[in-house]
Amino acid sequence: MTHSMSLEVTEPVRALEAAFSDEAGFRTWYDTMLPRVYGYLLTRCGRNLHVAEELTQDTFVEAVRSRGSFHGGDSTAWLIGIARHRLVDHLRREERRGRGLLRLFARHEPQVGSLVPDETDDVVKALRALPATQRAAIVLRYVDDLSVREVARLLNRSESAIESLLSRGRETFRREYRSTER
Repeated sequence: MTHSMSLEVTEPVRALEAAFSDEAGFRTWYDTMLPRVYGYLLTRCGRNLHVAEELTQDTFVEAVRSRGSFHGGDSTAWLIGIARHRLVDHLRREERRGRGLLRLFARHEPQVGSLVPDETDDVVKALRALPATQRAAIVLRYVDDLSVREVARLLNRSESAIESLLSRGRETFRREYRSTER
């Protein structure tokens, strides 16, 4: 039993290493993962295609650099986790520069053929109206379905600060959403 469990853990690691072992394997893996990572980031970066492209590139560079940290499981989840960290790092940089955080929004994961969200969507408009830190907390909590603890860690804030941001963000979102319905 122990032997078969260790095979289950090492098989995904071998598969990922095989993808990195030659150019053809890497190209196949990259071509499969690119739309997933780009779609994930694009839905959280608004129409800023440049930022989504930069973060996607950073994600793949980090994946290649840190592939030894992959210990099995779902390589897509591992790669999206890297993308999420790249996004949060970017948001922190933007906040420090005083320009606010990126326009984050998404009602759902993009559908095939629909990578760019509809700019006229009332949900998108309401999310864009939120202050940047509230928007980041709301998107990470409700779109990415992260726990308050995870959001706090990613945004480098206390859990009580995140709860406060979420509370104010929900209220602002409700008010803005109602105003777009008129």
